[in-house]
Amino acid sequence: MLVSVPATSANLGPGFDTLGLAVDLKNEIIIKPSKFLSISTHGEGADNPKIKKNTLFLSIFNENYKRLTGKADNFRFEFYNNIPISRGLGSSSAVIVASLTAAYTAAGVKSNKREILNHALRYEQHPDNITPAVMGGFNVACVEGDRVYSKKRRMPDHLRAVVVIPNRTISTAQSRTILPKMYKKEETVYSLSRAAYMTALFMSESWDLLRIASKDKLHQSRRMKMMPELFDVQKLALKHGALMSTLSGSGSTFFNLSYDKDADKMAQALQARFPQFRVLTLALDNHGVTAKQ
Repeated sequence: MLVSVPATSANLGPGFDTLGLAVDLKNEIIIKPSKFLSISTHGEGADNPKIKKNTLFLSIFNENYKRLTGKADNFRFEFYNNIPISRGLGSSSAVIVASLTAAYTAAGVKSNKREILNHALRYEQHPDNITPAVMGGFNVACVEGDRVYSKKRRMPDHLRAVVVIPNRTISTAQSRTILPKMYKKEETVYSLSRAAYMTALFMSESWDLLRIASKDKLHQSRRMKMMPELFDVQKLALKHGALMSTLSGSGSTFFNLSYDKDADKMAQALQARFPQFRVLTLALDNHGVTAKQ
């Protein structure tokens, strides 16, 4: 089987742990029956001994395959990783979602995407990355009990993501420690109002107002101070036509949404100004995780 799962950009500014969308940058895993366990890893993380073993994927896959079949069969896993690791593009969520999808498919057990999403919540408590990884498109999500409740909006073909991937990471765990335990009421209302407004803009495809809606006072600027160059990335992207420019997840990647006609010019300007960073122009993904046999 071939399992494919997209990268995701979460938060989107004010939508802290709530909003996210999928981009057309995918990890692919080829899985075949085998007499013994075999693993090969290509692309991102291939030179990292911990990543190379894909222990998170295998532990989730084996746990759920045994739960579904009562067996512990061997497989050959070929990992082709394109999602940068620990860069705020949902690499961990991609692993979780892909491993669950692979386990159900290998076990021959039919499942819908909602079932995969709710099961993924056991391994990732925040729904902003796992939801678009499963569903594709733009998603607004919340958790009630042990379920994810979400709504999806398909993204049009005339939009592009221009992502700026720095040459160093921002740890999610570390970045959460710099956030205050208490917020002012004014800060909370500021971001809450814009998260609600942004959701309405995505659902109505009112792209030209996203620059206002994507502002935030809860987490973004606090995290960006850990890598001050990101303020210049944001400023330059907005100058060159970005509809919105936000920290992707907890960083360090910066996500910029643009019309396709503006994407290349923006990418060139960003790459020229930040030659040490990677700049990618990507389509948006509307399919989410897929499995083909």
